[in-house]
Amino acid sequence: MAGKRNKTIITCAVTGAIHTPTMSDALPYTYDAIAEQAIEAAEAGASILHLHARNNETGAPSVDPADFAPFLPRIKQATDAVINISTGGSLTLSIQDRIRPAATFSAEMCSMNMGSMNFSFHPLAKRYDNWKFDWERDYVANSDGNIFRNTFKDIREAAETLAPHNIKFEHECYDVGHLYNLKFCMDTGLFKAPIFIQFVMGILGGIGADIDNLVFMKKTADKLFGDDYRWSILAAGNAQIPMATTASQMGGNVRVGLEDSLFIARGELARSNAEQVAKIRRIVEELGCDVATPEEAREILDLKGGDRVAF
Repeated sequence: MAGKRNKTIITCAVTGAIHTPTMSDALPYTYDAIAEQAIEAAEAGASILHLHARNNETGAPSVDPADFAPFLPRIKQATDAVINISTGGSLTLSIQDRIRPAATFSAEMCSMNMGSMNFSFHPLAKRYDNWKFDWERDYVANSDGNIFRNTFKDIREAAETLAPHNIKFEHECYDVGHLYNLKFCMDTGLFKAPIFIQFVMGILGGIGADIDNLVFMKKTADKLFGDDYRWSILAAGNAQIPMATTASQMGGNVRVGLEDSLFIARGELARSNAEQVAKIRRIVEELGCDVATPEEAREILDLKGGDRVAF
């Protein structure tokens, strides 16, 4: 119900499948580090934790449920935060592989990418000479040849497979066309209101992170979904905090975390996910908004509850 709630939900994306361990020592990739940073982010004010997994030895992106199992129960026992499991995983994997963790653990939320795109981060390969793991350089450099596949068939398969779990989807829309894809899927009965949309901005291959584009995305979503949606913004790199600040003043929710940006200020690496959460919380509250608790987030997004997950 855009513009009609007075609580700002903070999501923290703790570790992603994009950034590599080389780029920042703060980026968690071991089971222990992911759990510790997720718990700290929740304590700092994140009501939703968006989680990827990594191989504990190599740091490589993983969709193996065995790589989620060591940290999910720890986070659940230590916090009341909503767990949102990624279905993005790796750009080269099938949708069946990518949705397996969400299905295995029956999380309250999971991401759902709403269109195929040239998702690339290959320019990062030129910024580093030394790499911690053997897989990193090629993984980053070769991303210019990958298409992040999310066809209508893929979206339907994911939605139908996960429907029995009553999982709320975080519909990640990287461009305006993805909003129209989502509208089509709603019209055909795949998703029901209220939906939760994440405007993803500043990723190479998607829409740029600037205020004009945010206003356009918001106006388009209003036209397509009326009062039947909630929304948030994810802005990559140095646009993270400025765009989140703007979105919070437009009635939106916000996402921060080391998956989206390794920095706390221009040229200054963040020391942790919690540092980013604390910064955006301070800004949001000083500008007159209240930050939602996990229970308030569950009510706003109509979630099934933390007692109905399988971890």
